This record gives sequence, C-alpha cells and structure tokens, in this order.
Amino acid sequence: MGFREHIKKLEEEGILRKVDIEVSRNLEISGILKEIEPTPVIFNKIKDNNFQVIGNLFCTKQSIASYFNTIPSNLIPLLTKAIDNHSEPEIITNASCQEIIENSIDLDSLPILTHCEKDGGPYISSAVVVTRDPEYGQNLDFHRAMQFSKNKFATRIVRGRNFHTFLERNGELDVAFCIGNTPNVLIAAATSVDIGIDELRIANALEPINITKAKTVDLLVPAESEFILEGRVFLEEKHAEGPFVDLTETYDMIREEPIFEVKAITHKKDAIWQALLPGALEHKILMGMPREPTIFKKVNEKGVKCLDVNVNPGGCSWLHAIVQIEKKNENDGKIAIEGAFEGHKSCKHVFIVDKDIEIYDPLSVEWAMATRFQGDNDMIIKDKEPGSSLDPSAEPGTKLTTKIGFDLTAPLIVKGKNFGKADFPKVDINKYF
Repeated sequence: MGFREHIKKLEEEGILRKVDIEVSRNLEISGILKEIEPTPVIFNKIKDNNFQVIGNLFCTKQSIASYFNTIPSNLIPLLTKAIDNHSEPEIITNASCQEIIENSIDLDSLPILTHCEKDGGPYISSAVVVTRDPEYGQNLDFHRAMQFSKNKFATRIVRGRNFHTFLERNGELDVAFCIGNTPNVLIAAATSVDIGIDELRIANALEPINITKAKTVDLLVPAESEFILEGRVFLEEKHAEGPFVDLTETYDMIREEPIFEVKAITHKKDAIWQALLPGALEHKILMGMPREPTIFKKVNEKGVKCLDVNVNPGGCSWLHAIVQIEKKNENDGKIAIEGAFEGHKSCKHVFIVDKDIEIYDPLSVEWAMATRFQGDNDMIIKDKEPGSSLDPSAEPGTKLTTKIGFDLTAPLIVKGKNFGKADFPKVDINKYF
C-alpha cells in the first residue's frame, strides 16, 4: 500500500486526527501522542521546523491487520509464511527517498523528538537500521539513537544482536537509519532470524517493496522511506547514551555507546517524520508481535497443537506470553511451556490456556488461573536462566532471571466440579429497549 497511501486511507476513513496549531518537538508532541493513543495523529506545524510529524500509526494488531487487509488472527500465519519464504525485492533507481540529498548535515533541521523529561536528549526511536557485513551480507534491525551534536548520535547497540556482531568483526560499519516505513518493513526489522538473512527479503514477502542503493554508503535501503540518514558507526568511539524510556516504561541506564556520524541525509520533498513513542503501545506491538510466530512454531514442533499466541502489552509485549492450545494429552500444557520459552528466550512468564479462553482479554486469562491452576502441580520454575536486559528485576550484568510457566489448562478427565464456564442465553437486546 505504501506509507502515504496508508495515511490517506486513515484520513478518508476518519481515523486520522490532525493538529494544525504549532507544537514543540520537545515533550509536547510525545505528550499528545500518549494522551490520544491508539489514535493516529499528524502534526502539521512544528515549532522551528519545516516537516510534518505523524505518530500512533500502528498501535494495535487490528491496525496492522487492516494495513494487510486481513484480520488479527491471520497475522501469525502471514508472518510465518514470509519468514519461511522470503523473497528478493526489486532494486530501482530514482527512488522517492532520495528526492532531496543533503550533504551539509544539521540534525537540528529534523523534527527529532525529546519524549520524556529525563531523556538524555532528542531521540530517533522509529528508525529501521540497515548494516552490512562482508561475509553475512545485510541486516535490518531497530536501534535507538540519541542526538548530541549537529551531525552525531550515540546509538544503543545490544550485545548479541547481529549489528553488534558485525561491528565487533569490522570495527566500524556503514549504516543507514531509515525513518517513515510501512508495517512490512517495521515488522521484518523486529524479527529474529538466522544471521545472514536480509530482513528486507521478509518485508518483500509480506508486501512487495522496492529498494535502492544509498548515496554515500554501500547499502540497499527501502526506496519509499521518508528519510534516510546515511553514515558510519564506530565501535571504539563512544559517547554517553541515555537515560531513555524502555519497552517496560522504565528508564534505561546511561551507557557508553558507539557513535553514529551522519554523512548524508536523503528524503522526500515533503517528507513526513514517523514518531514512535518509547514504551507506549506502538513500541510494544512492533517489538512483541514478531515473537509470536516463533513461539507458535516451537510449540507445534513439540507436538502440541498451538492455536494462537499473544505477547501481551501487560507483560511489556516482551516478558509475558499467553499461548492458546488444543489440549489432547494431560502434559500438553507443560510441554507447551517449554516450547514457548524456546521460541522467545527473553520471555519471563508463560501462560498456557485452553481454546475456550480469550487470550486478548486479561480477565479471561485471570479467570483460567483462578479456576484451573494449582501451584504445586501446574507451575514450572526455571531458576536463574538468561532473560532480557529490558527486565529491571533481572540480575544486573548477567540478565539472569527466574522464569515461570503457568499451565492454566483444565484437566481432560474431570474429578469433581466442572471446569467449563456456563453460557447465558443469547437474545436480541434491541427488542427490549
């Protein structure tokens, strides 16, 4: 569909809200985005800036499913198919992302937002980052970047990610920070696949895209991105990065992180800056949803029929997973717990439920826990395993955490009371009022 076409569709459907009064990129825009989420908003007049800003575009599974013209329950099979059958995008010249080329860099000319009062500085949080290794080829990932000068950022590069592996192997790397992207590119960048797979191929399998050669670095980038920031990242050149609001809605610590020096900025003539509010719903959906297919796949590989997975916002869309299964054997719940942890190694708590439980309704899941769970028999405790660096309660430095799986499924052979929920009669309420 394209980024602009999607915005136009939202406007035609009356979903997109517009702010026409002048607003500041320092705290004010982020405050509005948070107050109005999940409603998408475009800001048409930014103080001391010539660009528009848009945010809250993909805050729910429904908004992403709508983009792909499907329903939320089809997203896991859609993404699984794209991962398993990724395909090569078409390379073009004269790309719209390069209508304007700026070689004299002034990052203050861009509407880079300061999101919260304690932030270390203005942050790019929506960028899909392209890197390349001579052996493994291209990689696509998300990396935040804190501006600290007219042409430099400190960029957070998590150890273990492919970008970090590439940087350690090479010492410095060409990079392209791509801003203003559609869900196929955003979701592909958030997937975890084997090193050597260019996630732009996954994006192309989700919806065909064009790519183009960057102007000053040896990289292929999405041709329809609104902005491309081209430059170089240096492993040994560091700058303080943070504080910054993480996925958990808590502040991450200050670290010395590699410097990203911008060499060129290319963008569309009337480019729109895509904002991504850190720790908010859109951040959670784009981080958590791509982990659902890997959990789904692992549970099924264990021999348990998985029906659906929700890496839910209540668990920061990272630390919790609710897995719905069709239980056929008494130990299916415990087997599914193991599969879920294998499918998402950063997960801290896993909840396995039957097909009659609505996994997108926290009250339904809690009801299953209240009526079908006994801690001495239905709980698996995995003591001190590597978890997530995003978990504030994990052991500092090592990320060690206690993982727990909760089997909330009903027994197949019932002794005593019934485990099913009673159904009330269905009526047409309009007849009575």
